[in-house]
Amino acid sequence: MSPEISFDITFVWAGVIAFTVIMYVLLDGFDLGLGVLFPWLRDERQRDTAMNSVAPIWDFNETWLVLGGAGLFGAFPLAYATLLPAFYLPLLIMLIALVFRGVAFEFRFKVDKHKPFWSGSFFLGSFFATFAQGMVLGSFVQGVPVENRQYAGGAFDWLTPFSLATGAALVAGYALLGATWLVAKTSGALQGWAKGVAMRLLLAVLAFMAVVSLWVPLMDATIAERWFSWPNLLYLSPVPLLVAATAGALWLELRRPSPRRYRPFFLAMGMFLLGFLGLAISLWPNLIPPEISIYEAAAPRSSQVFLLVGMLALLPVLLAYVAYTYWVFRGPVAEDEGYHH
Repeated sequence: MSPEISFDITFVWAGVIAFTVIMYVLLDGFDLGLGVLFPWLRDERQRDTAMNSVAPIWDFNETWLVLGGAGLFGAFPLAYATLLPAFYLPLLIMLIALVFRGVAFEFRFKVDKHKPFWSGSFFLGSFFATFAQGMVLGSFVQGVPVENRQYAGGAFDWLTPFSLATGAALVAGYALLGATWLVAKTSGALQGWAKGVAMRLLLAVLAFMAVVSLWVPLMDATIAERWFSWPNLLYLSPVPLLVAATAGALWLELRRPSPRRYRPFFLAMGMFLLGFLGLAISLWPNLIPPEISIYEAAAPRSSQVFLLVGMLALLPVLLAYVAYTYWVFRGPVAEDEGYHH
C-alpha cells in the first residue's frame, strides 16, 4: 500500500488550472489583441509587420487552453460538467472564431488581391473570440445555478449587462497587450502609433477595472464583506495599490521617447496578473460560484494523484518550449520585413 500523500492535492490542482488559464490569457491575449487592432493599422504593410511579429509563436498559445480544459475535466469533473452546458453558446462562438481566425492568418499571406478580406476576417475572428471569453468570465463571476449537481439555468443566462461589460473589458485588455507587444517588436512610425494607442487603451482598461471592481461586490454581499470589512480592507489594499503603481509605471514608460522594448509589455502583463489575483481573492475557494468549492467539485483523490503525475511531467516540456521559442524570436521586427512561417 502506498503511503498517504500529506499535501492538499486538490489545492495543487486548483493552482495548476489557474496557472494554465494565466498562461493562455497572457500568451494568446497579445496576439488576439493584435487582431483587434488590425482595422486601425495604417495599411497592409503594417498589418504584415504585426502578423510577422507573432507568426513563429501564435499557433502554440492555444495549447494552454486545451491543457486547462483537459485538467478541469480530469481533476474537477463536476465543474466541467456544470460549466460547459452553462456556457455552450459563448464557448462555441469562441471556438468558431478561433478557427476562422486561424484560417485567415494562413490565407492572408497566400493571396494579394483578397488580402483586405482576410485582414477583416482576422479582425473579426480575434474580436469575437476575445469578446466571448470575456462574457464567459463575467457570467462565471456572477455565478452558475446548480441543482442536484447539474446546471439548472437556461441557455442564455450568460447574456447579462455584467458579462457584456467584461467582454468589452477583455477586448480592451487584449488590445493593450497587443499594442505593447508592437512597441517591443517594431520601430519607427508603427512603434509610435502603438505607443499612442497603448496609452489610450491603458486608460480604458483602468476604467473597466474600476467599474468591474465596484460591480462585483454589489452583486455579492460575501465578496463585499471580504474586501471591505476590517481588517481585510487593510490586508487586501496592496492589490489595488499595486494595480495603480503598475499602471503608472506603464504610462511613464510609454511616454519615454524610446521605450525600453519589453518593459511596457511586461507591465501590461503585470496588470493582468493583478486582476487575476483580485478575482481569485473574490471567489476563493469556489470553483463554481457562488457556492460549490474546489473540494466539492474535485475528482477522487486517487484520480487526482494519477493525473497530476502526467501533468507535472508535461508542464516543464511546455514551459521549456515556450521559453526557447520566445528567446529565439526575441529580436525586433523591421517594418519592411516580409512574412516567414
